[in-house]
Amino acid sequence: MSKILVVDDEPDISELITLHLMREGHECICITNGLQVMNAVIENEPDLVVLDLMLPGQDGVTIFKRLRADSRTRSVPVIMLTARAQVTDKINGLELGADDYLTKPFSPRELSLRISAILRRTKKVTHVSEVKTGAFLLDRKNMKFFHNGTPIDLTTTEFKLLAVLLENVTAVHTRAELLREVWGYSDDVATRTLDTHIKRLREKLGEAGRHIITVRGTGYQFIPDPVAIAADSLAS
Repeated sequence: MSKILVVDDEPDISELITLHLMREGHECICITNGLQVMNAVIENEPDLVVLDLMLPGQDGVTIFKRLRADSRTRSVPVIMLTARAQVTDKINGLELGADDYLTKPFSPRELSLRISAILRRTKKVTHVSEVKTGAFLLDRKNMKFFHNGTPIDLTTTEFKLLAVLLENVTAVHTRAELLREVWGYSDDVATRTLDTHIKRLREKLGEAGRHIITVRGTGYQFIPDPVAIAADSLAS
């Protein structure tokens, strides 16, 4: 059983979500005011948050940024649930680092399936403690990443993306594969979001960002020694 925090100021929607999630065996906590969310997440330690964006007290985007900025809450998965159905709104939500984005009206069954997919991925992260490749160390248990012993601050989504790349070093990961592993689904909007997250990862890694290689027309791969690869290419 997982603990889900449902944040929505519309009682009918909160009741609908809670009813379906409880049928799936989850425990639900409902919050109606944005100002209550941070304390509720810290006190209850939910496994996932379903977050409406249009809330009294404080809007969902501001709440999400606060959750990601606080070390106590930054690793909690968040599904944004909103009436904002424009493609740009979805792109903005995913690029902020949300684990998923669902628009109203929605199917409670679809929401439940997306929650289950995210929880499965989250539980995978806790099973393997460390992944080490050259100067890179990925600490899955504590959601931390180091390069040459120096910690690099990553969002939850950036961490998940880098973890997939590091799990199979030198393997070429297609865009569809990365989208399924990190976001749980694939569409044109999410593809643009993937490219944006890769760009941000490279920027955060600085010079080490060259280890993430773009495979034109396919996807991305992580190369332990890109200098050697480049030299081999020139030699051939």
